Amino acid sequence: MAQLTIIAFDGTRYELAADEGSTVMENAVRNSVPGIDAECGGACACATCHVYVDEAWTEKVGAPSPMEEDMLDFAVDVQPNSRLSCQIKVTAALDGLVVRVPERQG
Repeated sequence: MAQLTIIAFDGTRYELAADEGSTVMENAVRNSVPGIDAECGGACACATCHVYVDEAWTEKVGAPSPMEEDMLDFAVDVQPNSRLSCQIKVTAALDGLVVRVPERQG
């Protein structure tokens, strides 16, 4: 298990215990985190699970794949630390990860 913090746009913090191998999106949906719509169910075919990775974690999380970058073109208010939460796999190295949900999804 890894600790995951998802901060909703209104500032509400969701402190989650996440299974390694699951995705940030799966944990957000499972715990009813508002703002993570996940319309495609994690197939990297939409941009409705867009999150901002906390600056302290961007290097550990890594850069988006080319396919994810293409999908981020459909997201709203993309920033350098934007990622699709369906593409962030929970690992022991990401224990303590913090992400923020944008005001709205694409």
